[in-house]
Amino acid sequence: MADQTTPTPAPAPAPAAWANPTPAGLCALAAAGFGFFALLTGRVDAAAMPLLGAWLIGGALIQFVTALVDLKGGNQPGGSTFLYFTGFFMLASGIEQFLKYNAIKDGAPLDGRIDGWFWAAITIVVWLWFPAFIAKGFNILSLIIIAIGVATPFLVCADLNILFDPHTSKNIAGWALLVAGILGAYLASATIVNGAYGKKIYPVL
Repeated sequence: MADQTTPTPAPAPAPAAWANPTPAGLCALAAAGFGFFALLTGRVDAAAMPLLGAWLIGGALIQFVTALVDLKGGNQPGGSTFLYFTGFFMLASGIEQFLKYNAIKDGAPLDGRIDGWFWAAITIVVWLWFPAFIAKGFNILSLIIIAIGVATPFLVCADLNILFDPHTSKNIAGWALLVAGILGAYLASATIVNGAYGKKIYPVL
């Protein structure tokens, strides 16, 4: 008698895993670091602010995707950091460039001291979260966080006009963000190129 057993259907193939989006997020960080450096150190003037704002908003889109994929993959420190970078460093700062530029044109500058209080909160977060980024050893990402941790308190000083004159504070913050940008660009490149070749082409810590 023929076997009447119903064949067991083959299991559905597992969905392909998403690739690591961190290099794209670091690229956005690098662009922001270079842009802030130029503005804070006086290499461009206030007329560049709307253009900086547009770049920052574009970077916010990149970092938002990076944050979601990182969080879905279980990377809580990286995903959470990219998420608040999206909201504060990129999107809020980008929108502020337009608001501040329009206020300057209208001859009614905004009270930027409020930014100092927000940067103070971010500084506390950056410093207190730092141990999570060295839990598995010291690396280039750790240096990026250190550079950002140097920049943010000087942004506080610049906005609140405390400890140093605003010009000095902005210059220190700008150079620190440039360092973060350079390191971010290098780490993003090393991750992409080393991954493509399956071996260390660009040295990393």
